[in-house]
Amino acid sequence: MIAELAKQGTATVHEAMGRIGYLGPGIMPIQRGTSIAGSAVTVSCHAGDNLMIHAAVAVCEPGDLLVVATTAPSTHGMFGELLATSLTARGVLGLVIGAGVRDTSELRSMGFPVWSTCVSCEGTVKATAGAVNVPVVLGQQLVSPGDVVCADDDGVVVVAREDAEWALQESRARVRHEAEVRQRLAAGELGLDVYGLRDVLGRLGVEFED
Repeated sequence: MIAELAKQGTATVHEAMGRIGYLGPGIMPIQRGTSIAGSAVTVSCHAGDNLMIHAAVAVCEPGDLLVVATTAPSTHGMFGELLATSLTARGVLGLVIGAGVRDTSELRSMGFPVWSTCVSCEGTVKATAGAVNVPVVLGQQLVSPGDVVCADDDGVVVVAREDAEWALQESRARVRHEAEVRQRLAAGELGLDVYGLRDVLGRLGVEFED
């Protein structure tokens, strides 16, 4: 289901679920053209301290996607090439982090996808305990261990583990519907008619004039 959700795209999954799960425009990809989905390994770190990211690497497995939140706002570069190298060796698909990353040229060249709030060369310490695989809040969304995290050029969407099958079914149905709409639009029909919007305009008092 995770692999199939990755194929749907975040916009489709988000809309299909009723417009929930989006982490917001503040978490952006540092690369283009990458679409992935993975099982969340969650990390709670203190701002400017990446100790628990190193701890999380030890529990990551192939197909996981690391999701890092901080207990206070942070623009530190908490993740870089060396951590990416370690995660790649563990089969981790990528990183979503509510803080900064660095070594972005190296991350892009090695093909390790990252979604972050910023890029920053400011370093971190490794001094404060946090937690791994606990529920965290990122972009005002709750992310629990094992949730499906979908990420692409449009952003990041979280699907609760127990909703994954339903979300996939709804996403596939939306894709089929959009394919039908696309054919009608390509044939020259107007969106006003395809979506039944003329009545909406009428109720709002909008009039067409010759």
